[in-house]
Amino acid sequence: MSRLDRQSFLGPHSDAILDAATIGIVGHGGGGSHLAQQSAHMGIGGYVNADPDIIEDTNTNRLIGGTLADVAVERRKVDIAERLIRGLVPNARVISVPDKWLTAVDDLKLCDVIIGAVDGFKEREQLERFARRHLIPYIDIGMDVHDLGKGGFLVSGQVILSMPGYPCMRCCGFITDERLAQEANKYGAAGSRPQVVWSNGVLASTAMGLLTQILTPWYPDPPRFVFLDYDGNKGTVTPNKRMELMKDHVCPHHPLAEAGDPLFDVRKQKFSPRPVPAVIVPAAPWGRRAWNRLRSWIW
Repeated sequence: MSRLDRQSFLGPHSDAILDAATIGIVGHGGGGSHLAQQSAHMGIGGYVNADPDIIEDTNTNRLIGGTLADVAVERRKVDIAERLIRGLVPNARVISVPDKWLTAVDDLKLCDVIIGAVDGFKEREQLERFARRHLIPYIDIGMDVHDLGKGGFLVSGQVILSMPGYPCMRCCGFITDERLAQEANKYGAAGSRPQVVWSNGVLASTAMGLLTQILTPWYPDPPRFVFLDYDGNKGTVTPNKRMELMKDHVCPHHPLAEAGDPLFDVRKQKFSPRPVPAVIVPAAPWGRRAWNRLRSWIW
């Protein structure tokens, strides 16, 4: 009996599909550490992990897999993630980048899906633009705690699926010039932002559901655009109203005609060759491997 037998409902050969998949996780703090853990539990075989930071004492209230012993030796967050992954997938193909994700673009181009768990709007927009350029689905997660005054606080967040050709984070109003300007004006003065483990876990779990829909055949008609709002006070994750309003919207910010990279050569990939499954594995419904299918949806 395989340890993954209980997720066989994901579809024929789903174990092989997940093992062959490569995902990028940008940001390995509260949200990204949950993503690494859950991906390994699911049996995903390939990872590009990017984060420039080391674990600190204040991270230990939410960084999954991190320990006080790691704090004592100033262990890198990507090394904690790799250790966690290999505890479940010993032969995982892991590229750990202890730096900003911009230094890992050649590796991230090889990913089937990229998930961002970063703090700023500017970095989110850069990640989404990169993913769109290379026809890679991008999932964004993030949370914040808002002071309502009189001792009250609101825990909120979002999960957004951004697919080539479909609404982007600008289309749905999540990223705006005004927000980017406000962020730039406050750069360096924001201080430590409140974070808790459970809200990051909810957002990461929701993102993992979307990732699984993208990679496996269990869900026959997965959504092309998702914008979910998290209300931590009420304990709810609900569709943002823009999801319905934009269901037929074609993104004007990232034209498909501008996609592609003339310098990209898959033959120069740094990963070791992937093992060939004993069975014929159906192509994942998303990603560059199924570009022709995606193109038929758009046109």
